[in-house]
Amino acid sequence: MRHNQVIYLQSVTITEDEIGNQIETVTERMVFANELSVSSSEYYDAGLQGIKPAQRWEIYAAEYQGEDRVRYENTVYRIIRTETRGEKIRLTAERVIGNG
Repeated sequence: MRHNQVIYLQSVTITEDEIGNQIETVTERMVFANELSVSSSEYYDAGLQGIKPAQRWEIYAAEYQGEDRVRYENTVYRIIRTETRGEKIRLTAERVIGNG
């Protein structure tokens, strides 16, 4: 499989300003991925736990640095599961409400 989809892995840092307001800073980096489908059994099993997997991607494990989110086609997803398969890792994510 060719890694022909572009995704953006996002890290979130929260800091406080001088009056105590929390400020979220998002850092993202581009990686190439294979888009995979979410299996029906995975979807329904996750639904029992109150999560809704919407997307899956496969990237090289060396490119993943523990990011929490993925931006794909202007929609932000929260990574809910990672699965290492040799030199690759699969990211399963659910859509973040209020984004895209």
